[in-house]
Amino acid sequence: MKRGRPNLKHVSVIAACVAGFVLLGHFAATKLIDTQRARQLHNLNDIALRRAETVVDNGRTALDEMAGYLTAGCDPSVLQALRLQVYQRSSIKDVRLINRDGTVLCSAFSETLEFDKGWVQRRDMLPSADGKTLLFRVDQFNGTALGIVKDISEQRSLVTIISLSAYVFDLLPEELRDHGAISLALNNGHLLASSRRGGPGGLRQGAYAAASARYPFETSINVEAQALHGWNTDCYWPIIASSVGLGILFGSLLATIMFRPISPVAELDNALASGAFKPYFLPTFDLRSGAIVGCEVLARWIKADGTVMPPLTFIPLAESSGRIEPLTWRIIEQALAELRSVLKQDRSFVVSFNVMPRHMVSDDFVSRLRAIAIAMRVSPRQIALEVTERDAFPDLAKAAAVVAELRGRGFSVALDDVGIGHNGLSQIHALGANVLKIDKFFIDSMGCGGAGRTTVEMLVRLAAEMKMSVVAEGIETEDQRRALIQCGVSEGQGYLRSPPLPAADFKAILAQQQAERESEVASAPMTAQVA
Repeated sequence: MKRGRPNLKHVSVIAACVAGFVLLGHFAATKLIDTQRARQLHNLNDIALRRAETVVDNGRTALDEMAGYLTAGCDPSVLQALRLQVYQRSSIKDVRLINRDGTVLCSAFSETLEFDKGWVQRRDMLPSADGKTLLFRVDQFNGTALGIVKDISEQRSLVTIISLSAYVFDLLPEELRDHGAISLALNNGHLLASSRRGGPGGLRQGAYAAASARYPFETSINVEAQALHGWNTDCYWPIIASSVGLGILFGSLLATIMFRPISPVAELDNALASGAFKPYFLPTFDLRSGAIVGCEVLARWIKADGTVMPPLTFIPLAESSGRIEPLTWRIIEQALAELRSVLKQDRSFVVSFNVMPRHMVSDDFVSRLRAIAIAMRVSPRQIALEVTERDAFPDLAKAAAVVAELRGRGFSVALDDVGIGHNGLSQIHALGANVLKIDKFFIDSMGCGGAGRTTVEMLVRLAAEMKMSVVAEGIETEDQRRALIQCGVSEGQGYLRSPPLPAADFKAILAQQQAERESEVASAPMTAQVA
């Protein structure tokens, strides 16, 4: 099951990334497609506008040519000239001579006048940018045409009737041809031509429009919304497929980073930052009475799930990584805070802390320890420092000076693991420590042929000669306790009395011990009276 959980987490992260990238890809593809559609339709509309302008330009050119040789009347030569222009230009349906008020005087083909449904007055004609050309719509029974007017005198004007063929605006792609229209309309809203029969009615109106800078008209492209939505979408699915691939790649990388096993040192740092290290208290007890007279503080790592990690799982790493010093200070402060009431109530109660040799000889060690004791309102005589003989001091002379300073300030110094280290009696003598702690190895071997007992007796004599007190470690049986008493050891530690305990449990034992002591004191006079 444990192996499946990271896999499920990986899959969840990858799926979330894929969903996110697909969503982004959808928006990107939609934006790209919309941009491409707009650009293409604008280009088509510009082409349509230019074609319309070209048609009008041809009509104007015809007017300019005819204006130079037409007479004022409608004699046969004039009509012949007008017909010639119609023959020469396929887009011109008719050429007419009109009065300035707009009434028609004559036509190249007079029969075309019968097709007119109406004729506009001059006031309804729209001026071009040059101010010399007027445009208007010509409504005829067979469709709509464009009228172009040019004045040739103060009384007369010449008009060309232009046919706007649908092919001029037949520019829409095949997918939109049946669902859209390109239209040409005058600025007054009159529709001139459309690529769709019936005009752009029912379509998405004015989706793309462009006005001419020279003539009073504009072209526009109108497309059914549904047809426009489905057009030019070839790039959509390739973009989505790319988004899926990118989502899988990014999700895999992210999941690898997120669920990468944390390094032991980083995990140690996280535990320090979160306060996961807690002090546990190993009682120091009187071997004869069993009374707890002090304790040794041990660090325990409490995991998030409540698992208690023993020192061997993290102390070596803390030492090698340089985290042992902040860990030690943290444990000292927490332990003194937890036992403040106990230390205040019993001034003879001693709390000991394990300190690495190189930490104890660091420059600010003594001053910082004093500052903590003052802040916690704890007497230095209630604090002991244990340094192990397993590790050599980098500078024995400096270590002796620090021990002397500590003892001068009232602190006690204990030499731990005596007898199994690589240093001899010279280090024990040189350091000048207060307490000598006999390692569990010798306690366990006291019943094995007497060798362990002999060593213990020798260490007790050595301690007496050097005016040091002795504490035995790792006492587990009654036989060991009795043997130690016979060897002259008065205090010890071990599971025979209690294992290391969290603060609440340790203070509960002390409270029980105090209650029993008070009960004995209270019952002593009564016993004496009965006797």
